[in-house]
This record gives sequence, C-alpha cells and structure tokens, in this order.
Amino acid sequence: MSPRRTPAPTASRGRTRTHSRGGPTAQAAHRRDLLREMVRIRQFEERCVELYSSGEVRGFVHLCIGEEAVSAGVLGALGPEDAVVTTYREHGHALARGIPAESVFAEMLGRVTGCSRGRGGSMHLFDVSRRFYGGHGIVAGGLPVAAGLALADRMRGQEHVTCCLFGDGALAEGEFHETANLAALWDLPLLLACENNLYAMGTALNREHAQTDLAARAASYGLVAWEVDGMDVLAVERAAGRAARAIRDGAGPVFLELRTYRFRAHSMYDPDRYRAKAEVERWKERDPIQALSTRMRAEDGLDDKALAAVEKEVGEELDTALDRARQGGTEPVEDLLRFVYSPAEGSS
Repeated sequence: MSPRRTPAPTASRGRTRTHSRGGPTAQAAHRRDLLREMVRIRQFEERCVELYSSGEVRGFVHLCIGEEAVSAGVLGALGPEDAVVTTYREHGHALARGIPAESVFAEMLGRVTGCSRGRGGSMHLFDVSRRFYGGHGIVAGGLPVAAGLALADRMRGQEHVTCCLFGDGALAEGEFHETANLAALWDLPLLLACENNLYAMGTALNREHAQTDLAARAASYGLVAWEVDGMDVLAVERAAGRAARAIRDGAGPVFLELRTYRFRAHSMYDPDRYRAKAEVERWKERDPIQALSTRMRAEDGLDDKALAAVEKEVGEELDTALDRARQGGTEPVEDLLRFVYSPAEGSS
C-alpha cells in the first residue's frame, strides 16, 4: 500500500460536525466555548500544582499546561458515540470529554467518588459511560487497546471513530508500529492523534528519532497523515473534524501530528534541566489561550471584562468541584482486593 499522506487542511473557517453552521454570531459563540474549555483546563491544572505542592495529591502528576488546544480541539470534534484512549497526561482530555471536574479531582485525591474509584489517580482516568478508556501509564500502551476498540466497532457495523492520543515518544515503541500497520491493513476507523511536544520525558525529539517528520513516518504505513499547528485550537478542531469525517466515510485510519509544547516539566517531580529557559519562553509567546483570545478581540469584540468573566466563572466552578471532591470517602479496607481478580465462575 502506497503512502497516503495528504496536505494539511486549509485555513478556511469551516464547521466541524460538533457545532452548527451559522454566521458570525454562531462562530463567535463557538470560539467562546473553546476559549472557556481551554481556560477551564488551564485552571484545573494550576489547582493540581497547588494540590501536589501541598501534599494533598501524591504519586505521579503530568500536566498539559500549554497543550490545551489539543484537548479542546480534538475532543470537541468527536461525538459521544466515539471512543477515546489516551496517555497518562490526560486531565485535559478527560475534562474536554465531559468527565466532571469533581470526578477527576476526587480521583486524584484518592476518593471513592473518583471516576476510577480513587484507584487510578492522575494517570489512570477511566469513564466507560463516556467511552473514555484511559489513562495508560505505559508509553504507547493505549495504542493496541485503541486498535481493538476500533476493530470491535467495525465488526459490529457501528460507524464510530476511536481516537487514540499519545506523545511523540510513542513512535519509538513497537506498539505504535504494530498498531499503525494493522490499522492500515484492516482499514480500521482509527484516529491516531500524536501530541508532539518535542520531548519524550527529557529526551529531545531529534535525539530520539532519526526522522523527525512524524507524519511522514506514519504515512509510510499507508496512513492518511498530516501535521497540524497544535497551538491553534481552531486549526486542531478543523483537522480533527476533517479526519473524523474521512474515517466515517470509509477512508481508513488517519494520523495527525499535533505540534504543540508543554510549558511545564514532564511531571511534577521533574527538575526540567534539559530545556533552555529561552526556548520555553519562546513557546509561551504562542500560548493557545492567548492566541485565541487575541483573535476574538479582533473579530468578536472580546474585551478584558468579558475575558475576566469567563475566568471568574471557571474559577468558581472548579472551586466548588474541588470542595465537593474533598468530601468524598475513601475505599474501605475490606474492599481493597475488589476488582483485582475476576470472580470465580458461579460466585457472586
């Protein structure tokens, strides 16, 4: 099968399947929704920093500050019937998918009211009711799972898309290559969304991959593939919407290389000594929230008062969610082995 790499979507302001067509007023309202979603993810993450620093949240915490456009854009282009599989840097994905902030906070606090009953923590968020299947701690570990979900949907005759989000480090793992090969071979309804933030933990992209054009590598398997400005939420949403439509129309799997950047270290315990501060500051100039709000000021009449109102509304929502999450109980000691083993046949 020859490579099917396609050019990136044009800069037209077309609408995705997730919001209605309309004039300037509808477009402005939709951009406001995207802005609010990114602000919500950013403020949630900032609260995670406070919770971790105070010792209220423990274990591993990986933040997506700087990558909010990917979460809001990709998840916003999917329907509720579609499946989502993701990596351990998934707070933003979970929130954009519709998992309540209270449920995610509770999970991180180890409360039984969390989406994984407090057993998974920051890295293992699951919500089967929303077809959100992780939160996988192993690099590239979610890719074979996503292929299986896509295959199952196709065998059932369901026109669903399975979206798998993963980092650039996953392309150095065998699971990616096995999944890409089978996805192309079987024409699976699979959207492979690579969040290329230029670093796999502390290893720069060009020190890990001989070919740093990740979309070109994916295309070599016969995948439709293109790169996207991952700091532009509108570009991400257009690309993901286009990809989802193509998959539903029978085009087979699609690979998106979402070129983004995390403003903070790999995880909360990482001293972040492998990047120059000047590099981080250069990327902060492309902050996706600032980029969208600047466009909205020019085209939609957004002003400081309106932006402050969004930030205040989001802050109050998250404060309430965190207060409620703290009130949740913990798993009883006698239930600690529950869900560890499958019940024996015939047992309750």
